[in-house]
Order: sequence, then structure tokens, then C-alpha cells
Amino acid sequence: MIVAGMELAPPDWPKTGDEIRAQNFGPFAREALARYAAISGDDNPLHLEPSAARTAGLAEPPVHGMLMFSCFEPLIMGWRRDLFIARLSGKFLRPVLAGEGIRVSGRVMRRREVPRPELILRLTARAQNNDLAIVGEATVLYKIPGPLG
Repeated sequence: MIVAGMELAPPDWPKTGDEIRAQNFGPFAREALARYAAISGDDNPLHLEPSAARTAGLAEPPVHGMLMFSCFEPLIMGWRRDLFIARLSGKFLRPVLAGEGIRVSGRVMRRREVPRPELILRLTARAQNNDLAIVGEATVLYKIPGPLG
């Protein structure tokens, strides 16, 4: 709903502190890394060749950071279909290796209703051993219901 140039949040608009239930992604097999490399153009041997990974001190090739980062979008959209991601940023803290998966989750850190309903989300991706692999932040906005939406 729009009132005097302002959009109103829905009655069930999330509150600060609300959690986004965790989801598991992966494990990311070497074949998946090769497909991602072909599609993304990120064919760095570190992600594809075990010998390159060993030279870098890793037991297996690391999963592409952006492949893991892409898991935040289905997490958010699975939580609330009435949002769209306006901004997404993150910091990669530790590698996740081929054959491992991640567990992504989130929490509402801040909400604003004026001039447009907006949430700031803290996002995390944890490796199988629960080590923090990615910490991120998303700004999400309320999608105005309408004939196209």
C-alpha cells in the first residue's frame, strides 16, 4: 500500500532480531566447481586442480567464493517472497573445500519503514565444522504488490 508517497510495510513485517532459518547447501563436488568455472569464467586452477590447491597449502580445491555467496539469495527468497535484494556484500573468512557444504542463515539487524520498508540483514555461511566462512550484509526492500509483481 502507498500513502502520500510512502509505502507501508505489511502487517507481518519482520522485526529486529528475527532470524532466518538456516539452510544447507552442498556438498560442492569437484564436478560442480568445474561447471561453475565454465559458466562464470573463473577458471583459476586453484579451484579446479588438486595439485594447485596442494601448492597453496589446501587439502582440496576451494569452492569459488561467489558460488557460496550465491546461496544467500535463495535463503532470503525462501524466507520472504515479498522482498527484493537491493544490496549484498560480504567478507570471505576461510575457504570451504571441494566435497564440503555450507550452512547459511541470517538475522534482521535493523528495520526501517519510512520512506520505504527496508531491512538490513546479517548473513553468515558456516563450513561443516561450524567455522565462519562468510559474513555478509543485505539490504532488502519490500516489493510493492501490483499487477506486475
